[in-house]
Amino acid sequence: MNGKVIAVYIIIIVAWGSAFPGIKAALQSYSPEHLALLRLLIGSIALIIFAAVKKIRLPDLIDIPVILLLGFLGFTVYHTSLSYGEQMVSAGIASLLVSTAPIFSAILAAVFLKEKFTMIGWIGSLISFSGVALISFGAGHTQTAYFMGVLFIITAALGESFYFVFQAKFLKKYGFIAFTVYTIIAGTLFMLPFLPGLGKEVLSASAGSTLSVIYLGLIPTVIPYLALAYITSKVGATEATSSLYLTPAAALLIAWFMLGEIPSILSLAGGLITLIGVGVIQRKSPAQKQAFPILSNAPGNRSKMR
Repeated sequence: MNGKVIAVYIIIIVAWGSAFPGIKAALQSYSPEHLALLRLLIGSIALIIFAAVKKIRLPDLIDIPVILLLGFLGFTVYHTSLSYGEQMVSAGIASLLVSTAPIFSAILAAVFLKEKFTMIGWIGSLISFSGVALISFGAGHTQTAYFMGVLFIITAALGESFYFVFQAKFLKKYGFIAFTVYTIIAGTLFMLPFLPGLGKEVLSASAGSTLSVIYLGLIPTVIPYLALAYITSKVGATEATSSLYLTPAAALLIAWFMLGEIPSILSLAGGLITLIGVGVIQRKSPAQKQAFPILSNAPGNRSKMR
């Protein structure tokens, strides 16, 4: 890899890692639903402009219902649940919990797409979820609110998993960039019922929180997708996405510097165990790797991105 590719790798890891502490900072002034709505609105506007410049075609009418459903699961459910979860869980812990998404994706692929789920896959799942349990109990919290936060973030990971498992057919048809544009806009549409009260919240929010939302909408929601497309075209899908195991590490470091969050040793151990489990299940077969494009991309999309 040349220096330009490595630089783009760093941009992706830092951008996605920074999303978790960015959400935490924005929640100081914004409700979870308004934060998710405003973030997606900003991202959608940027992507609509991008689509117009690049002359990205509209999706076929027959595909719109599925695009709406996948946009709802992958963006409405993901961002809303993650925002609610981070009210109760630290940014670093949230990033570790979201890393369970490949496990859910592999299980969903086995159930709905009849992909083979081997004994190694089950072992990886058990390792990963034991890590989640350690995270849950290692943070030193016993409050119901904390465990509700964990549940919200697991829900976010599950919504994202449905999105990635069922997108393969459409990636092949439209390409990753166009499909991402469609589904982010679709996810934003489902957030529009939360519009009442958003203007008042924006006016009363601190400048720092509003800047955090703008950053979330323009950077983690848009830039890494385009950057990952570039890298995948240079080095291939598997190599391009394997480095994203570093995203939780970036989130932990940024949350430490930005927010002063210091996770417990047990939580860090749980995060490491979770990532080991994810690694086990991702390595077990090329077919199952396709279930979670963040880490290994989807069929028909070898020259594109997440």
